[in-house]
Amino acid sequence: MTFQPVIMPILLVVLFAPLVFIVVRALITAKSARQRGLWSTRALLVALCFAMLLRPGIAGTPTQTVATNTDIYLVVDTTASIVAEDWGDGEPRLSGIRDDIAELVTEYAGARFSFITFASTAEVRLPLTTDSSAVMSSLAVMRPETTSVSRGSDIGAASATLERVLTAAAESTADRSRMVFYFGDGEQTSSRDPKSFVDSAELVDGGAVFGYGTTEGGPMKVTSGYATDSPDDSYIEYEGEIALSVLDEENLQTIADDLGIELQVRDAGSTAQFPAAPRSSMTLANSETAGGIFDLSWILAIAVSLIVAWELLRATMMTTQLRGLKATSRAEQRAEDEGSHV
Repeated sequence: MTFQPVIMPILLVVLFAPLVFIVVRALITAKSARQRGLWSTRALLVALCFAMLLRPGIAGTPTQTVATNTDIYLVVDTTASIVAEDWGDGEPRLSGIRDDIAELVTEYAGARFSFITFASTAEVRLPLTTDSSAVMSSLAVMRPETTSVSRGSDIGAASATLERVLTAAAESTADRSRMVFYFGDGEQTSSRDPKSFVDSAELVDGGAVFGYGTTEGGPMKVTSGYATDSPDDSYIEYEGEIALSVLDEENLQTIADDLGIELQVRDAGSTAQFPAAPRSSMTLANSETAGGIFDLSWILAIAVSLIVAWELLRATMMTTQLRGLKATSRAEQRAEDEGSHV
């Protein structure tokens, strides 16, 4: 038996101590068997709630795990242009990226994922992990570059970082295949020439470049880097007019050619196509480890719910009876008043 309390056990004791005192005192002072039975039920309710919050479980239950020998690197553009509103029905491009990555994580279940973002510089947001929920959590909190410090879009800003992590992976786990997925619009607004990804090509076994945006372009809201971006819904302006970010398919094709992978220009009405993982094998294994825990708190929760339901039913019945007594009393009082006037 194992326990995974929702809060520290000492805090649970402190929280439940007053309830235990009330219940025990009521049991001691109960004057009838009916009252003792009522407070015994409430004592059981308190005990069940305490045990439920301790989250008891049985360790070592069999768990099936899925694993593949594939590492996937997600390279995501977080410059201001990634929130340009030309995805679907005026949504930011970032919405499309999030949807596609969610499908990708499902498609390559069991792979290890690494998450790299880039704006003026690149950053490894998440090292290689098999925890797909960590990937989605990182993606959910990802914010575009702050408009006030933006130095323009550099589509090759992540090239050196990608090469570094791919090289390290190849040296430590040569038997694993490596796939790269690049997500961006290909727009180069930085004054410097974009860096090439060609040095990473020999380390890449597959993947794709996913392009977002339209040739007509989309407006971009001012971003602050926080969850409450652009509270006044203002848009980035250039020379007195709302600036538009446009898709540059030629630049995206260059990145795809450098890495030796395919380009897919995405839109909300189509479905992303994911290439098969090269040299990939999948293993299914049953393991009995401490990591597999069968949670028993749901059983206690059912018992708690039944007792609470009984208490509510009892309270409803008592309320109905009291209303009936009051109505009878009022009727009798009216009858007495009418009799006294006669």
